[in-house]
Amino acid sequence: MKEVKQEVEKPNLKLLVGTHASGDEQGIYQLDFNPTTGELLNSKHLVKENNSGYLYLSKDGKRVYSSNGAVPGSISAFEWNADGSKLNKTANVTSEGDGACYIELSPNEDLLAAANYGSGGIVLYNVDETGKIIGKPEARKHVGNGPHDNQKSPHAHCVKFSKVGDFLYAVDLGIDKILAYPITNDGKLGKEHTALQLDPGDGPRHLIFHPTKNKVFIINELYSSVVSADVDTKTGIFTKIDKKSTLPESYDGASFCADIHLSNDGKFLYASNRGHNSIAVFSVSDDGQMSFLGTESVQGDWPRNFTLSPDNNFLLVANRKSENITVFKRDATSGLLSFTGNEIKLPQPVFLKFR
Repeated sequence: MKEVKQEVEKPNLKLLVGTHASGDEQGIYQLDFNPTTGELLNSKHLVKENNSGYLYLSKDGKRVYSSNGAVPGSISAFEWNADGSKLNKTANVTSEGDGACYIELSPNEDLLAAANYGSGGIVLYNVDETGKIIGKPEARKHVGNGPHDNQKSPHAHCVKFSKVGDFLYAVDLGIDKILAYPITNDGKLGKEHTALQLDPGDGPRHLIFHPTKNKVFIINELYSSVVSADVDTKTGIFTKIDKKSTLPESYDGASFCADIHLSNDGKFLYASNRGHNSIAVFSVSDDGQMSFLGTESVQGDWPRNFTLSPDNNFLLVANRKSENITVFKRDATSGLLSFTGNEIKLPQPVFLKFR
């Protein structure tokens, strides 16, 4: 008799959630995620924190950093307690600006950068071998504006280190530019130059790098579009390849893009639309051309950040205004999404990160 193999259920994963909740609910939460069924369970409030937006985890998983989008802005550092059930704050430092909205550690984790949306600039800190933020920060203020009402001044919205850490890229929504800051041998910011000038009114928000190729993908908040570009790793310059709308042609309402992610194989691109309340899906060719495959409703209102599960079988969306996190099954062959029916309520979720 032929033996029937039973699928072994995988252990639950831990999902961290940054929120814009207020009062006693504000701060960072943790959920259990079932990677077999896509269920979200066991909501837990880990730590109270003011306007905790973007979270970044150290490679060893022992530390969590948070950007705090208050006025003035700040960066907090946390460590897990002995059994990994609670976060303890170990530091809170100024972001040298207002509305810190994005943070990232350098590849070798000796530098920590943050983007200040409100004041339109970036900050760079040194980090020691224990993960402690040390020394005097180095801050840079951007200058300029754009044609849109939201572009009367600079608004830095993202900072990303190059794959080897020799450049820090700052995505500025207010001036339609991505700036490249060379990182000097002693861990300082060199003289910036324009890596890519976007079209007037694009309002670039975030960028991500291709997992294996020297290519980059940018999401434009104000123009609701995605851009692909080649990366010159020597100069830090981006050369535009393609630009596509994230919205169906039939839609004429207001919408503002938020987040962008690639599948692990680099073949599919996902982008969130706030207003249209959807995830746009694109296929990506080897040369960086993008094909719009359609949109999937997020089953909520105002999708901010979203994330793919580590195995890329699911996509999870943080819907801030409807205060829910929704789960979608992802087809690895087509790249398309389908709602699983799984969701969980949480106060104003804006960021998702698997531990």
